[in-house]
Amino acid sequence: MTFSNVLGQQHIKSHLTMTVKDGRIPHTQLFIGKSGSGILPLALSYANEILCQPHDKESVSYTNCKTKVEKLAHPDLHFVYPVNTNEDIKKNPVSDNFASQWRDFVLQGSYSSLYNWYQFIGIEKKQGNISKHEAVSITKKLSLKSYEGGYKVLIIWMADKMNNECANQLLKLIEEPPEKTVLLLLTENVENILGTIQSRCQKLHVPILAEEEIYQRLVEAHALKNNEARKISHQSNGDLNKALQLIKNNGNEVLFEDLFVHWVRTAFKAKKDKEAINELFNWSERLAEEGRETQKKFLNFCLEIFRQAMLKNYNAEPLIYFQSHDGKFSFDKFSEYIHHNNILEIKEEIEKAIFHIERNGNAKIIFTDVSIRLTRLIHRK
Repeated sequence: MTFSNVLGQQHIKSHLTMTVKDGRIPHTQLFIGKSGSGILPLALSYANEILCQPHDKESVSYTNCKTKVEKLAHPDLHFVYPVNTNEDIKKNPVSDNFASQWRDFVLQGSYSSLYNWYQFIGIEKKQGNISKHEAVSITKKLSLKSYEGGYKVLIIWMADKMNNECANQLLKLIEEPPEKTVLLLLTENVENILGTIQSRCQKLHVPILAEEEIYQRLVEAHALKNNEARKISHQSNGDLNKALQLIKNNGNEVLFEDLFVHWVRTAFKAKKDKEAINELFNWSERLAEEGRETQKKFLNFCLEIFRQAMLKNYNAEPLIYFQSHDGKFSFDKFSEYIHHNNILEIKEEIEKAIFHIERNGNAKIIFTDVSIRLTRLIHRK
């Protein structure tokens, strides 16, 4: 992959190209942004620039190098990503156990999300991580000499999934990097990366994509009609992966909306109807049956709907893209209940629920607790 294949992000592409051209490549860099904004395509294109720089761009050797990078088969390009046990890998999983699946996954779509990856390898009901066993593998790879005599590049996708043991081991490598080694750490949640690692990285913040850029990609690459492309590019909120999921309609948007509507309707009733509390318990049990990644994805979906509702309440129409598929759910009426006196607390309660789910808390208790708190907050004047 080259920078010409990366959607938008012209300023970042120019900056990365210049670091290679000037021979000033930082040995450890932290790419911060959504998967759908292009952090992985940017990293792959940057790796191509670094690994193929010794070759003239018109030469056969450059074409061969570029082809190996595009196929994720270059011997000096290494990857680390979150994994877990599945039907095939029963113990101490590391990235190398999933190398063939990773190639297939990235070649199908480098803008895909972490949840898409979990689905791809069959661990969507678990949480992936980058463990101490991975740290041993990383150390071995980077201690070897470059196969082709130039740079070695290690891309750590979703670096925030490193556990403490792995992160501390990586810190030693960052402090004393092997010669001609470039580490690219990619993350959507930089706050979950050790501060000592962050302080030793050159940070690169990758913004969301412009709506017009996504629109053009949908029309040109996916043959969407103008009206449909406009609608989806608006709903995607700068996330190309979300736009592609909306096209395929194999995301969980409709299911999540049904769960959300049921939740807030029951929360409204609970103030005057005690039976509604039992219904909230049943709703919590229903969510508890899902995998933790699905639970987190649903709660993030809720956060975005509450944010959209507040924008609607304050007439920020150009920023609103939510469109309900439920004909009986009035988003306009619902938005009247979301305002400056409750939005921050609603946000805090949902983020707290996500935090506890990530730490393997009892899902039924977590969803019951946040539901009861919502019944109070949603009625606040």
